[in-house]
Amino acid sequence: MLAFLLTLMLLLGIVIVLAYAERKVAAFMQDRMGPTEAGPYGSLQAVLDVLKLLQKEDIVPAAADKKLFKLAPILIFAAVFAGFAVIPFAPSIVPAGIGIGVFYLLAIISLDVVGLLMAGWGSNNKYAMLGAMRSVAQIVSYEIPAGLAILSAVMICQSLDFQEISYQQGALMNQFPGMEYDMNWLFGIRELGINTTTIGGITTWNIFRAPMLLVAFVIYFIASLAESNRAPFDIPEAESELVAGFHVEYSGFRFAVLFLAEYSMMVLVSLVAVVLFLGSWNTPLPNIGPVSLAYWTTGTVGELSGILWGVFWLLSKTFVLLFLQLQVRWTYPRLRVDQLMHLCWKVLTPIALGVVLLAGLWRLLMI
Repeated sequence: MLAFLLTLMLLLGIVIVLAYAERKVAAFMQDRMGPTEAGPYGSLQAVLDVLKLLQKEDIVPAAADKKLFKLAPILIFAAVFAGFAVIPFAPSIVPAGIGIGVFYLLAIISLDVVGLLMAGWGSNNKYAMLGAMRSVAQIVSYEIPAGLAILSAVMICQSLDFQEISYQQGALMNQFPGMEYDMNWLFGIRELGINTTTIGGITTWNIFRAPMLLVAFVIYFIASLAESNRAPFDIPEAESELVAGFHVEYSGFRFAVLFLAEYSMMVLVSLVAVVLFLGSWNTPLPNIGPVSLAYWTTGTVGELSGILWGVFWLLSKTFVLLFLQLQVRWTYPRLRVDQLMHLCWKVLTPIALGVVLLAGLWRLLMI
């Protein structure tokens, strides 16, 4: 229960910061000021928006399917929030350390699609239904390349446990027998006879341990934008076509829950990318000769130093990816439906299949 509350409070804090950051990033890219009045530099604007939504009238359309309409926001947020249960935040902190965490995550967030369809159908609104159908088609399609990219990382690491995958990407793996994988190819380090597991830092991240995982990371990042319904993959919420898409009939607290679910999905997919490809809670600083930067900036497992360093590095990398998502939204125009499906089925999926094949060959030949 405590882990649930702490995770929820951390998520709410990140979402509030992210909502404020999105306004400021958009304003900067469009040569505007953004929020300036509520608090210093408009920093309280996101908090006031939450309070405003909580005070608005909760309207349920008379012709709506009231049970589906009311249940949909709860299911959407619950499916996203449940995914955080298997994300390791530090060497000794993971809400639910199960051995099949990757499989669980892929299964549980698929329920998000059911909630979106319930919201569109239950609203009894043509715009909402069109938005829901678009969303289902998009998310189901982009789960294929995203899943294949994740599979390639799993094949290299030989584990479905997020925490074990995290340990494999840092100098701490030496403390656990049977986890010493030396798969670095960068700069011919392997050929020089240097064991990178003692160097740690960025040299042991998955994108450098196996070259095809860098391509897998790019595929996953693009697919994650579509999974989150973020621009340029935001056709389910296309304001110029569908008013607001599947949540057009929602107001007040229920709209706030849908808003929270969308931003929570952004955070979740970024956390998964960091854990699988970018070293998780491990430090990017390597050991250089007698200067043990990797050990100093990782801390000790089970102690406060290890927890603080782990949370710091994990959230720092996550915020970098979130910032990239915000930049992409305000840089590229919305894709048409045919362009979106072409990118998924004729570009990303074939490349992802090739990456999976290369990951299997790499595992067989290089280990």
